[in-house]
Amino acid sequence: MGVFNFFNKKSDNTEQLFFTTDIHSHVVPGIDDGSPSVERSVELVKRMMDWGLEKLIVTPHVTQDTFENTPEIITEAYGELRTGLSQAGIDIEMDYSAEYRIDEMFVEQLEAGIVRRLHGDYLLVENSYIQEAFNLDQILFQIIMKGFRPILAHPERYIYYYDKRERYDELHNNGILFQVNLLSLAGHYGKEQKKIAEMLIDKNYVDFVATDLHRRGHIEAINNYLASKDYRRHREKLEGRIFNDRLREPSPK
Repeated sequence: MGVFNFFNKKSDNTEQLFFTTDIHSHVVPGIDDGSPSVERSVELVKRMMDWGLEKLIVTPHVTQDTFENTPEIITEAYGELRTGLSQAGIDIEMDYSAEYRIDEMFVEQLEAGIVRRLHGDYLLVENSYIQEAFNLDQILFQIIMKGFRPILAHPERYIYYYDKRERYDELHNNGILFQVNLLSLAGHYGKEQKKIAEMLIDKNYVDFVATDLHRRGHIEAINNYLASKDYRRHREKLEGRIFNDRLREPSPK
């Protein structure tokens, strides 16, 4: 199936999300493992709008040795995305930040004062998938001391917490907000990730939900999820409890 057909087969029955603001996606073109081009980014954004999303805060990776994006690199690529959307006649509220891996590069950018807030005082950070940073608590404290409220991206995907689930309690009780992926709730990454995501819902630890959209396959997975009983069950538990749409309010001066 060609690109045009794939992205123009929207069904009138497309299920809507229960929030209108997405805080985590990789549709900034060409600077991480998400969208490779402006054209693909435009296509992905169109499909996100089908879900009822009205604001996107896009968050390319900033990761040492892999995606060493500087503020200048991100700003330029984001500008290309906005131009592409404008040329395609797409009008959607947008802003940009980053998904900051907690590593030495992040600490350097934090100390230099060049990290970009997600909105207001929020900042999106992620752990390594291999192991927790040995000084994670210290760095999280630094983030807070700098005036940010850290949001930990997809905590349900860090498998080293599965055998010590009390770590979720420690982090959340210490003021670290949690953002769970729709793709986890859909079972896209695996049964265990879905199980942990549902556990976090039951503990009332889910503060944000996001697409973490990278590619077409994620669009299809989320579409299937939105048509499922699981989605209706999760929506019932989460609706009115997450903070996504607070990020449509103007940031305090």
